[in-house]
Amino acid sequence: MLRFLQSDGPVHWEVARQVARWVALEGQSEPPVAAEDRARMGEVASAAEQRVLAETGEPLPSRPVVLLGRAEWADQALETLRPVLEKLAVSLQGELPEPGEEGDIPNPFAGLFGMGPGGPGSGGEGGAGGQGPMVNPLAGMFGALGPLLLGVQCGFVVGQLAQSLLSEHDLLLPIADPPRPALVVPNLDAFHESWSIPVDDLCFYLAIGEAVRSRIVSRPWIRERLVRLATDYVSSFKIDPSALEAQLGSIDISDPSSFENPMLDPDALLGAMQSPEQLAVLERFQLTTAVLESYADSVAERIGEPMITTLSTIREAMRRHRVERSEADRFIQRLLGLDPSRRLHDQAAAFCRGVAERAGADALDRLLESESMLPTPNELEAPGLWLARIELFGEGAE
Repeated sequence: MLRFLQSDGPVHWEVARQVARWVALEGQSEPPVAAEDRARMGEVASAAEQRVLAETGEPLPSRPVVLLGRAEWADQALETLRPVLEKLAVSLQGELPEPGEEGDIPNPFAGLFGMGPGGPGSGGEGGAGGQGPMVNPLAGMFGALGPLLLGVQCGFVVGQLAQSLLSEHDLLLPIADPPRPALVVPNLDAFHESWSIPVDDLCFYLAIGEAVRSRIVSRPWIRERLVRLATDYVSSFKIDPSALEAQLGSIDISDPSSFENPMLDPDALLGAMQSPEQLAVLERFQLTTAVLESYADSVAERIGEPMITTLSTIREAMRRHRVERSEADRFIQRLLGLDPSRRLHDQAAAFCRGVAERAGADALDRLLESESMLPTPNELEAPGLWLARIELFGEGAE
């Protein structure tokens, strides 16, 4: 047991792996991808990659599309997202006040353990015998158990993502490693069944999207920017204990139904943890992902339109996939800064259409040249301003 409790860093990654797998599979076993399905999807993905190469004229990353289960994706995501997850976990832990220290604001999570005012054993106001507020007897354990608790936290984040992502680049995750295009087969199958879309059409569309997005994140400056902004964001949580207590104070660990109301409003819960400085970083991060995702969608739809008869259905299904998330999905993605508002996504999509109408679809490729080519918030609303600026930069722009 002592060996199991030991951790080389602030997060116990073996615990994270086990929790991620349990959450991803909801405690069930996961059958392997059938050989015939793997072969068919592999052929469709290969054809999609060739279409993207023919359309763009740019070689794709050498790593072909792979087919993963939810648990496989979670295992790999824990490695690729490890730097950002570690920053997130340490940031959230570091902002919680130590219970029992004089002058501290009461720990807003105390009620979760029945140690808050009026909780079991509190002895009412002032505690048993009127000796003042009771100190949580578990407090001393939190330092030793910190890596395990943070491992649970990181595992839950990744496991929740594994339940909904259709592909590796369904979200532009902040990953420093070279791109590894992949389809998450159980989620693809569930999506196909929900919408009655021919599986080959859906696989072809998603494989086109993976090829396009892999081409985007193959640029080192894009990966570096995503990781830098995500790290700055998750490192800057500033928890307001009073606001957090207002959200979580009604939770009673002996009453599961008490968990419902505090968790129904992720906006309010995040509002208790975010600072104005962090929101400025979040704006830059989400503008980047909204523009790059909209650009990728425009390229994928242009390539797929002549070949996929169900494209309009797929387009609507993908829109709902991004909008109609569970509250847990929304909270996890917003915790990582990955969930731009629909307003921002709609603006980015309109920007891409505006540029294509004025200067042709190829003009959008300039977005991939450098950070300076990303639109400002004003340019996002007025594509003509962006076109005028990049013409001033000329071909040798940095």
